[in-house]
This record gives sequence, C-alpha cells and structure tokens, in this order.
Amino acid sequence: MSLPLKWEFPGGKIRSGELPEACLHRELNEELGIAVSVHETLAPATHRYPSFTVTLDPFRCAIDSGVLTLHEHAAVLWLPPETMLSLDWAEADLPVIEAYLAGTAARARACPGPCRCATCVP
Repeated sequence: MSLPLKWEFPGGKIRSGELPEACLHRELNEELGIAVSVHETLAPATHRYPSFTVTLDPFRCAIDSGVLTLHEHAAVLWLPPETMLSLDWAEADLPVIEAYLAGTAARARACPGPCRCATCVP
C-alpha cells in the first residue's frame, strides 16, 4: 500500500498459504530488520479506498532481536499510546489504533502496574 505522507503500520501482503502471523514475522524482518514475539492478536480491519480494499491483520508485539533499520520506510516513530492519534494516519490504520487504545485502557484498569507484566506492557 502506498499512501504518500501518511503514517502506516509496517507490514505487507500475505503470500499464498501464509498465515497472518508468519507474514508479520517475514515483513518485519524485511522492512525493519527485527524479530518480534506476538503478545496478542487484534481483530482484522478491512478498509475500502476508492481504488483498492485492504485488510489489516494487527498484532501487539515486542521486539525480541535485531536493530531497527529502515529498509522500505522514510521514518519511524515510537510513541506513547495516548499520542498515536496526533499523526496523520492512513485511514485503514485508524480502526486498528482505536482497538489497540481500547485494549491498552482495559489492560491498565486490570493491573495497578507499572510492574511490566504482560497486562501492563502495551
């Protein structure tokens, strides 16, 4: 997907026979040079642009290894959850962000943290 000057999550097209989580691992390695562990699978989000439709399969992850290196992107930002909506996101990414923020709020209510447990770590 190419939407100039819009922020997007990293990722790409799922290959034939590939599961979404395997695609995530492949794409993050190709695009950013990192390996991740998946903490949570979020609900897929489908968005119809005027000329194409995209379905995003989002995951909540943590970086396990690698050095974040931009192979296909112009910039990267690591933001606190409460500031994510301050960027100009691709429309398809907005429902993913909203679901992530709702989950972050629910996890914060579930644990008095900040203890860095799986509930507290966004």
